[in-house]
Amino acid sequence: MIHVTEVLLRDVTGRLERAICERDCPAMVALQGDRTLVLSDYDYLRDDPTAQAFEHRAADKAQQIHAVRFAFVVPQVWLFAPDTVYGRAVANLPLREGEQELIAWMSFDADDGVDYGYLPYVRRPSGEPVFDDHTVITVPVQPYDEYPGRHLLRALTQGR
Repeated sequence: MIHVTEVLLRDVTGRLERAICERDCPAMVALQGDRTLVLSDYDYLRDDPTAQAFEHRAADKAQQIHAVRFAFVVPQVWLFAPDTVYGRAVANLPLREGEQELIAWMSFDADDGVDYGYLPYVRRPSGEPVFDDHTVITVPVQPYDEYPGRHLLRALTQGR
């Protein structure tokens, strides 16, 4: 990941961390082109059509500002299994055995390509989140079709 993309990712992740501390869980995307634009959607995790609609709105904005990179972040709960990772929306319920709260992310740069990763966090007994550092997924991956940011990525890379 190149430096400017990392800076964009850390900025939008920091915004999401602050939202999580305030007990909000929006999806966020930072788009960078002629200018930098940050969009958020509180209903993103409700269902697939809502998520797709947000990503398509983000793609429209990205095209308007001639975006060359983006960073997409979403709070989720993951369960790491031997050969796969299962993801679900966050909820105000206790985690099940083996589940991990985290911020799933995807970054894209027109010249550098795509990176995937996550930022895990735990909660103190008071419920206050404590964030770890970013983990970049370095093994070959094939994200599932509904991985956060996939529709935005497809919309921006069509015709490139």
